[in-house]
Amino acid sequence: MSTMGADVPVLETARLRLRAHRVDDWADCSAMWGDEIVARYIGGKRFTPEETWSKILRYAGLWSLVGFGYWALEDKATGRFAGEVGFADFHRDITPPFGDEPESGWVLAPWAHGAGLATEAVRAALAWGDEHLRSPSTLCAIDGGNVASIRVAEKCGYRELARPTYKGEPVILFRRRR
Repeated sequence: MSTMGADVPVLETARLRLRAHRVDDWADCSAMWGDEIVARYIGGKRFTPEETWSKILRYAGLWSLVGFGYWALEDKATGRFAGEVGFADFHRDITPPFGDEPESGWVLAPWAHGAGLATEAVRAALAWGDEHLRSPSTLCAIDGGNVASIRVAEKCGYRELARPTYKGEPVILFRRRR
């Protein structure tokens, strides 16, 4: 199927292709976002296929409106959907506020956990961001129980900034400077 955003750059790592989401990613995205393991630290609630479709549309809108967004991760060897990584401006109601700093985020399909793919994907996205984002830093908010994502953030240069609450739940806010 066709790509939803022709202006989304394609990035490649040793094992992954970072590309625009496609309509035919919906089933794999829905399976990922509907998985209990994936949802555990990202709001704690599994997403319905309808909610996942809204996410995909939001990703396409980010690229067209703000010039950055999320990539779909594709395993280069198999073509299999592996997850998502990217930057956003979600206008979160959080203190300290994100302001003009893009928020980075990543999520992997359960089959891709534990193989270093998140670190590989985040590093590729950050390298792109260092060249193309106006802000000299990015932020990410991670559930304190998500030890794996905290390790990825730290390996990629993020340092703890604050421990606010978001939607009534505590999170750790990290910042990475170029």
